[in-house]
Amino acid sequence: MMEQYLSIKGANPDCLLFYRMGDFYELFFDDAVQAAAALDITLTKRGHHDGQDIPMCGVPVHAAETYLSRLIRKGFRVAVCEQTEDPAEAKKRGGKSVVARDVVRVVTPGTLTEDTLLDARSNNYLAALAMAGRGMALAWLDVSTGDFRVQSVEEGSVAAVLSRVHPGELLVPKRLTDRPDLYDLFADWRDELAVQSDSLFDSVNAEKRLKEQYGVAALDAFGDYERAELSAAGALLDYVRLTQVGKVPRLSPPRKLSAGAIMEIDQATRRNLELTRTLSGDRAGSLLETIDRTVTGGGARLLANRLSAPLTDRQQIDARYDAVGFFLEQAGARDDLRQVLRGAPDLERALSRITVDRGGPRDLAAIRDGLGLTAGIKNLLQKAGSLPALLTEAHKDLGVHDVLVDRLSRALADDPPLITRDGGFIRAGYAPHLDEVRNLRDHSRKLIAGLEGRYRQETGIEALKIKHNNVLGYFIEISARHASRMGDAFIHRQTMSNAMRYSSPELGDLARSISEAGDKALALEQELFEDLIGEVTARVTEIALAAAALAGLDWASALADLAEERRYARPKVTDDLSFRITGGRHPVVEAALNRDGEQPFVANDCDLSRDRNLWLLTGPNMAGKSTFLRQNALIAVLAQSGSFVPAEQAEIGIVDRLFSRVGASDDLARGRSTFMVEMVETATILNQATERSLVILDEIGRGTATFDGLSIAWACVEHLHDTAKSRALFATHYHELTALAERLPALAPHCMRVKEWQGEVVFLHEVAAGAADRSYGIHVARLAGLPAAVVARAEEVLQTLERGEQSGAVTRLIDDLPLFQAAAQPKPAVTGDGSAAPPPNPALEVLEGLDPDEMTPREALDALYRLSRMIKGAD
Repeated sequence: MMEQYLSIKGANPDCLLFYRMGDFYELFFDDAVQAAAALDITLTKRGHHDGQDIPMCGVPVHAAETYLSRLIRKGFRVAVCEQTEDPAEAKKRGGKSVVARDVVRVVTPGTLTEDTLLDARSNNYLAALAMAGRGMALAWLDVSTGDFRVQSVEEGSVAAVLSRVHPGELLVPKRLTDRPDLYDLFADWRDELAVQSDSLFDSVNAEKRLKEQYGVAALDAFGDYERAELSAAGALLDYVRLTQVGKVPRLSPPRKLSAGAIMEIDQATRRNLELTRTLSGDRAGSLLETIDRTVTGGGARLLANRLSAPLTDRQQIDARYDAVGFFLEQAGARDDLRQVLRGAPDLERALSRITVDRGGPRDLAAIRDGLGLTAGIKNLLQKAGSLPALLTEAHKDLGVHDVLVDRLSRALADDPPLITRDGGFIRAGYAPHLDEVRNLRDHSRKLIAGLEGRYRQETGIEALKIKHNNVLGYFIEISARHASRMGDAFIHRQTMSNAMRYSSPELGDLARSISEAGDKALALEQELFEDLIGEVTARVTEIALAAAALAGLDWASALADLAEERRYARPKVTDDLSFRITGGRHPVVEAALNRDGEQPFVANDCDLSRDRNLWLLTGPNMAGKSTFLRQNALIAVLAQSGSFVPAEQAEIGIVDRLFSRVGASDDLARGRSTFMVEMVETATILNQATERSLVILDEIGRGTATFDGLSIAWACVEHLHDTAKSRALFATHYHELTALAERLPALAPHCMRVKEWQGEVVFLHEVAAGAADRSYGIHVARLAGLPAAVVARAEEVLQTLERGEQSGAVTRLIDDLPLFQAAAQPKPAVTGDGSAAPPPNPALEVLEGLDPDEMTPREALDALYRLSRMIKGAD
């Protein structure tokens, strides 16, 4: 057995080997050590190898998915090795013959299909990055849904594309990992990286594999693919075949994403805007989580995909608006549809498991139940009136499935088990020959009960019972004190501490009848199951279209529900360079304010028309500058993804690229300071932004010396205005930049409105034309809880700096540095109405009149006592 194990392990050296032994998957040697630590299970020993104990641990087969999930999340790959023959067959070859075993599947992060291992609301992509000649391409597919796409990429944009796709596993050829210029890129994805042989990425063989997969002589019908695209797509197919051991799931033909088809969003911008996950990596708090009203897994995945890849084609965007607008107007039809969709199973993933022979009775039931909804939904849509283009297409794709639904309904039990070996999933009355075998099996069980009663009478042992377990089968059990009553007709089988177990020839005959009937019934159910699987796989294309249609209807009705609840408006997208938002709001912040019952969100306008396409935004911290910047970027993303937007009105010229430099963080792993990260991201923006881009920049230059930072910010504003000519929002505390408005005609200074009231500052969160006169940083410091002495000293320094020439003022401050001020001066009291603190203690005036250099020790001691009495008297 160990020879067999070592042979199979040698063929899968980079995987933990789940070696099937009866009802357990066993792990040995280093695999056992690693798995026991990762799963927190007991590590034991069994046998010897080369004179050493063999470490071993195991997990039960029925709970394997739970353990697999934990191992995959921790970065392991698992090869599942099953018994491929009946142990009885192995015995026929001799007493020492080993049951044949082989790996039936390699479980990796990118090839999961089980619901228990996947997030129902997110795609799990397997991606491949390939290079052929001078071209580079990325292909990605979701094994659990069949979604398959490919895109040519430039080396500089690979990080942005990977950030959008966010694969669970990334395949790369060995030769690419040897390139120093790609080191940082692969370092970002080291946990997902799976380095493969260069031969896997051969483009000539890849083209052959693609043709074989889709049964075509040429790939022209699917698109005009470049060599790098073929290489990446072919590598994915080969890898799936290898990990699924020849069983390739249903995959849609690879859809080529053409250059410029979607809004490009780089990795830093996607992270800063928290589109699909927050900076901490959570879905909660992201834009996606805020707008998600979908009720099906397929609809949720479609929403995430469209939000991650906003379109740049105006006609396609308008078509999506029409679909959302239809359900916004048809509220009754929308509510009825969403109620029906709440009961829809995940057709896509059930179909995928069936096509790789990993489906069970519940997957067939999901096909039955999902397709069973389509007829009612089609009638609902027809009654709603004239449908826009996308909904007309969805209505058609829902198809007609009466025959298949009828057969599955007649064949399957209402609530079938998860796996076929449990049996009982074929409905009674569907197959007469199965019903006969079941009746025989059930009748034999009744005979067992009758035999138990007869044996009680014959022996006089009322507590006599006939039981069953997997070791002895059926047996008679009595208490040990009644053993003398059992006659010669009973055969002793086992002695327990307080019980005796027997058998009898009659019981043995009945047990064989039950076993044979049960085995035959299960075998017949298996045959019927395979027949039903064949019926489903013959209609894969129609089922996949229906699943996609259900997801699209869920997406459109969910966004309509969101638009009605949150008062979102239909944007107008144009091919010019306009950008006019009236009453715009930040979707995530607004939702949080509504949820917490706080004051309503303050809406603001934004107009980045040609003659004012660069806004310079000044104002204090906490006034809402960053929120205003982000909300306009998010409105553009929502608009081009096909959603209505949080605004009264919106007119947006198509944005080709979105750039954001908001927030501050370092990158210690690469030796980059916060300022260095800021400069790298800013350089990316200035080098790539065009007049069709939308740029939001916040506090450029703040991470270095004042004059350095001001100079950098100044030059960035000039570049955006004169060279990039992008629509841009530039927030800054450098008020000196407002002077550029006299020289740069498209620069429009704006500020966050602030009101001072009774010594306090009130942030109005309103954007107005003009420049801010102060930053109110000290006020924010007071709100943050800085010690009162520090705040008072800061105000004193600020007044000194504002009164005089800066360098001279700094010199005077240093010469007059009050070393003991913070320690000696009591914290100034602040009254409820914000009035000034009371005057200092009189003892301080006496202290100021003393000259320690002219005092004798006795005079100094007397003065100290006098000051002490004065202070105590004041207390």
